[in-house]
Amino acid sequence: MNQRPLSRSVEDYLKAIYGLSEGGSPASTSSIAEALDIQPASVTGMVKRLAEEGLLEHLPYRGVQLTEPGQREALRVLRRHRILETYLCEKLAFPWDDVHGEAESLEHAASDALIERMSAALGYPSHDPHGAPIPTRSGEIEPTDMKTLADAVPGAYLRIRAVRDEEAEGLRSMAAGGLVPGVAVRVNEGQPTEDAVGVTVGGALGEVVTVQHDLARRIFVVPDETQS
Repeated sequence: MNQRPLSRSVEDYLKAIYGLSEGGSPASTSSIAEALDIQPASVTGMVKRLAEEGLLEHLPYRGVQLTEPGQREALRVLRRHRILETYLCEKLAFPWDDVHGEAESLEHAASDALIERMSAALGYPSHDPHGAPIPTRSGEIEPTDMKTLADAVPGAYLRIRAVRDEEAEGLRSMAAGGLVPGVAVRVNEGQPTEDAVGVTVGGALGEVVTVQHDLARRIFVVPDETQS
């Protein structure tokens, strides 16, 4: 079994910083604290430690960003997390709104050897149950620069590519409305309210669903190529 030199806390920090800076902007101390549900003062000390270990660099007045070694370790943790989510859903029949918390606990205990066996048993999946790309063993990952449903313009034909998986209640709402990865949607003209998006799910004769903006911001979409 491979022994990982990083502690659970360090792995959590690296994964959080990776997610916060995925769009290219540095992660602020306050955003890291919010993501990990801890006090900003605690973040300051850990950031200094991780910088000394060469896992991140501090950009004065802007925040922090991962170095190449830090990003490599973050993607390693992310791979474990997303393969665990996929295994729990596909092999153990966990509902998609339950797997995030389970994977959060298991990702620190599972060895790399176990994760690779799980990946093989799943047929080497490229995406997790929520549509997020799974990093490869070599640390490569599909770009995820996508717009959300909240940003879509009326009349657009879109396909849901991925959804945020942190909130179980939100995932249950998405599933109830048929808003799952792979589904085609059309943004309706004449939106119901300023704080909601009206969409037709699954084609012209599909069900009309009203999606509040706080949920729509958790649904990532790409243009539906079949409608071009």
